[in-house]
Amino acid sequence: MENSLINIMNEYGYMGIMFLLALENIFPPIPSEIILTFAGFMTTSSEISIMGVVLSATAGSIIGAIILYGIGLQLDVQRLEKVIDRWGNMLRLTKNDVHKADAWFDKFGGWTVLFCRVIPLVRSLISIPAGMSNMNFGVFLVLTTVGTLIWNIILVNLGASVGESWDVIVEYMDIYSKVIYLILLLIVILAISLYINKRIR
Repeated sequence: MENSLINIMNEYGYMGIMFLLALENIFPPIPSEIILTFAGFMTTSSEISIMGVVLSATAGSIIGAIILYGIGLQLDVQRLEKVIDRWGNMLRLTKNDVHKADAWFDKFGGWTVLFCRVIPLVRSLISIPAGMSNMNFGVFLVLTTVGTLIWNIILVNLGASVGESWDVIVEYMDIYSKVIYLILLLIVILAISLYINKRIR
């Protein structure tokens, strides 16, 4: 996959970067770390600039985020209630659980969107619950843009600073990703445990 991503960027420049980042947001397994750090390296060996890479990458990320936000809008609370009506007993979920989760996102969703834009994998998927909770689109767009800019600026500049050793940054980002995934897994396990204990009581 890595070679294919690099070939697209070499061939199409800014448009290739924008396309890949849009795709990365819709299909999170595509690693933005490789795209952005290599694009940063490209600024040292071609005519493309750091500013151009950051702007094209951010534009692509926003396009992908908007698409996922739109998908989230189609999975609103009313539709989830229908799922609960049919499968709630099996999933051990109630409509009240759905409303609590929706209320939580209404309260903390803004900070969640901003924070999650710098978390691998989650940075893409967070757009779906934002749409599901009907977060104000303008607010969603601003927070997504700010968070995305932070992520893109850091990785592109890291790639540019190390030049041909850009793949070293990817290795460190892989470690960072694994640590984040472990933390998220522990949080999920803790949340499930608390939920089960509450249901038992």
